[in-house]
Amino acid sequence: MKALDLPVAEGANRILGLEALLLAQQQRRPAPVESWDPPYLGDIGLRIRADGVWLYRDTPIVRHSLVALFARVLRRDADGKHYLVTPAERVDVAVEDAAFLAVEMEVRGAGRDQTLIFRTNVEDILSAGPGHPLRFAIEAGSQGLKPYLLVRGRLEALLTRALCYELLELAVPCEQEPRRPGVFSGGSFFALP
Repeated sequence: MKALDLPVAEGANRILGLEALLLAQQQRRPAPVESWDPPYLGDIGLRIRADGVWLYRDTPIVRHSLVALFARVLRRDADGKHYLVTPAERVDVAVEDAAFLAVEMEVRGAGRDQTLIFRTNVEDILSAGPGHPLRFAIEAGSQGLKPYLLVRGRLEALLTRALCYELLELAVPCEQEPRRPGVFSGGSFFALP
């Protein structure tokens, strides 16, 4: 798979050709890794750094097509551990933070009708809402805000710092708790901590 080179509209962070990308993604469904239960083969040295770089035995994997392929067979189990899963084998993947990064965001509509659409570093296109909720964590130590988007299963994408700032600019007061802001997307309200 070739990395997409999406132009950015002047003055805005826009995902151009979004409908075509969403259609293409619907036809490229992820592998059914949640239903596979292959033998566990252990740790082979795969790791995903907090900055989204995939490593094999501490060497960066630079072929985007290989990273995208691995991402399609990545799974996070209920115990919080990540695995690459095929019908024949399951191996560990050490993940420092989130499995993916949200690297681009488009805002459609406004207020309650707003939809936030994200592109990940492995070319997933997702609309935040009930099926792909946002969650917010506070980083230990710095007390900084860390927003995450559910991609699939238990896999999340951490929003980049730039997207975090863009998201905070969209925050509005919560109707039930006016001193607790949040953002609307896809008919849902996601409150900040």
